[in-house]
Amino acid sequence: MKALVYHGPGKLALEEKPKPVLKDPTDALVRITRTTICGTDLHIKKGDVPTVTAGRILGHEGVGIIEEVGASVSNFKVGDRVLISCISSCGRCANCKKGMYSHCQSGGGWILGNLIDGTQAEYVRIPFADNSLYPIPAGADEEALVMLSDILPTGFECGVLNGQVKPGDTVAIVGGGPIGLAALLTAQFYSPAEIIMVDIDANRLKVAKKFGATQIVNNSEGTAVAQVMAMTENRGVDVAIEAIGIPESFDVCQAIVTAGGHIANIGVHGKPVQLNIDKLWSHNITLTTGLVDTVTTPMLLKTVMSGKVQPKKLVTHHFALKDVMKAYETFGNAMKERALKVIITND
Repeated sequence: MKALVYHGPGKLALEEKPKPVLKDPTDALVRITRTTICGTDLHIKKGDVPTVTAGRILGHEGVGIIEEVGASVSNFKVGDRVLISCISSCGRCANCKKGMYSHCQSGGGWILGNLIDGTQAEYVRIPFADNSLYPIPAGADEEALVMLSDILPTGFECGVLNGQVKPGDTVAIVGGGPIGLAALLTAQFYSPAEIIMVDIDANRLKVAKKFGATQIVNNSEGTAVAQVMAMTENRGVDVAIEAIGIPESFDVCQAIVTAGGHIANIGVHGKPVQLNIDKLWSHNITLTTGLVDTVTTPMLLKTVMSGKVQPKKLVTHHFALKDVMKAYETFGNAMKERALKVIITND
């Protein structure tokens, strides 16, 4: 089968790889029909995620059709169309019973495209299939559902829920990429008074405005802190959502959060950041970090099917799997290409 393989920092290649086989009775084999590229994949490509070793097939998002199931799989059968969760979970260990699927103690968590081969391929093996796949409802738009593999629950859980967004809050999202836009879409569930989007890409800021941002801040000259403080009469924001994963964006969040506010980190950080505890120790702030657990996926699936949230609006480009290297080039040059999410098809 064709698959996108990581060979170390800066080195990716589309190669022929053996078709995966079931290893455990809880596994399922899925033929990928649509997948995408995540910002985390770009971090992997840069070498920011050392758990990903050379030879790994990348990707942790997608939809597909089940080709084979293990003897212990009871919720799915061959031929079922399924949504693949970026997080694999046994559903039985102590952490899974707490809803902390990202830290499954049975070998799950974020493993696809990280510790085991992922979805940017013709086929993928899904461990713990009963708890790591979701049936696709009849008539669903599969391109929209690809956004439910990762970015929509990540933006919602790690940004909005961890940040405790409430009615009337002023929220700033630092980073207008797909994850930041997912946080923007789902923050509106809670009717904040203001949502300020911060980025350096004028196109993404324009998109954010269409998606519901009440104010936009272009930080191309490094003036985001001054602009946000001016917008809030020097008070700062109730919730600052970090959605990039670089020290500079984390610094902005620390500088704009108000007393008693929340900093919710979503971004994947490949370098240390400085925590300005000398200023924040008396500020009564809450700082949260974490991987997505995907516990909200069933609820988000209902909102997408009802049309209340339309994540397909995040899709800007389409590629065939044979052109996955071009897809990475486009996604990696998002500002120039005006790219948000790309869909890679394998029909």
